Amino acid sequence: METFLIKAAQLMLAFVILVTIHELGHYIFARIHGMRVDRFYLFFNPWFSLAKYDPRKGTLQIIAWTKKKKVRNAEGKEVEEEEPRALKTFHVSKPHPAKPGAKPGWRDTLWGLGWLPLGGYCSIAGMVDESMDKEQLKAPAQPWEFRSKAAWQRLLVMVGGVLFNFILAILIYAGIAFFYGGRYIELDKATEGMDYVDAAREVGFRNGDIPLMADGVELKAADGDYMLRMAEARQVTVLRDKKDTVNIAIPDKFIFKLNDAKGFMAFRLPVYVDRVVNGEPAAKAGILEGDHIVAIDTIATPSFTELTAALQQYAGKETTVTLERGGKTLTLPVKPSDGGKLGFQLKPLTDVYPVVIQKYGLIESFPQGWEIGTSTLGNYVGSMKHVFSKEGAESLGGFGAIGSMFPAKWSWLSFWEITAFLSVALAFMNILPIPALDG
Repeated sequence: METFLIKAAQLMLAFVILVTIHELGHYIFARIHGMRVDRFYLFFNPWFSLAKYDPRKGTLQIIAWTKKKKVRNAEGKEVEEEEPRALKTFHVSKPHPAKPGAKPGWRDTLWGLGWLPLGGYCSIAGMVDESMDKEQLKAPAQPWEFRSKAAWQRLLVMVGGVLFNFILAILIYAGIAFFYGGRYIELDKATEGMDYVDAAREVGFRNGDIPLMADGVELKAADGDYMLRMAEARQVTVLRDKKDTVNIAIPDKFIFKLNDAKGFMAFRLPVYVDRVVNGEPAAKAGILEGDHIVAIDTIATPSFTELTAALQQYAGKETTVTLERGGKTLTLPVKPSDGGKLGFQLKPLTDVYPVVIQKYGLIESFPQGWEIGTSTLGNYVGSMKHVFSKEGAESLGGFGAIGSMFPAKWSWLSFWEITAFLSVALAFMNILPIPALDG
């Protein structure tokens, strides 16, 4: 339950940021060109709103809705009119009634918070869309309406959300570069290679393979998209058993198998002891901090994956552990616990392999943010070709799939990386000529 709440909280915070910035893009361009914005809503509000602020009246309503009632107009005809209702109304500022002929301002906008967190909207006067009252079209266009403006002004308003989302992504990537820098392990320095998912092993990859090239082009960890390049390549070259170069043919639609597997590969974690727990089998056997465990009995353990399987095989049984210490190889008797544990902590990957750290100053971080943002957009657009296939359509995820992108433990670095990616994705999806996608 805790994991779900952490993921949900990250997803919700990301949506608040992304939707607000997107709609703010529409709002600012509309205001620049003298258009009146009637409503600005974070989240949708079918039936009722969690909150509404009306600057003209100076009121803040909590749990607000409208009730339809029948009244007679000046011509004596019976018509329906919406009567505003609210659970609680607060007067938070002085009323500012609209002045005839005045230029539209922020007080002409009703600011609201909906309850359905699937998007948001910015309602601009005179914008002809699926929400507009068609009766308005019969009246002459007013100077403060969207439809009365020049084509280039209307275009800027329409792409404002897309532009702001892309700018947001670049700023986030720049911020990541400035505060965290670039940290990566070069692929050829990870001497124990990678662990691959079943779908990858089925096409010829083996645990321990070190990726070298995709379609003859060198793979670099610094490029961030090397796994995508491998998944979309026709042929991947790997170093196997630390000596043999092997070419692996990648079948068509391989990327969809990886989508089902929710991954491709991960760095193997060599078994270096970081801390031994007193009283546990490792301590009783004489295993020390810094030891490199290379085998359990006759089973080689180049990574934690093999160690776990070997310890399960010898759970509760007497066996031996082979390790390297100070340039010497030692073999010690050991008895894993009934649960197949030795009782020690592993050194993290970054303490085992050399880590390349790139530092960026404040000015340097912006070109880096631009480079990552444009690269991410290019990769996303390129991957869209998979969506327009039967397999791609079947593999599309929804709200839950987006939420699963976030880690189970709160990490600001991961949060901002995923939010930046979603901002790029949102920018691209909203530039497609599909009105219903906007917001």
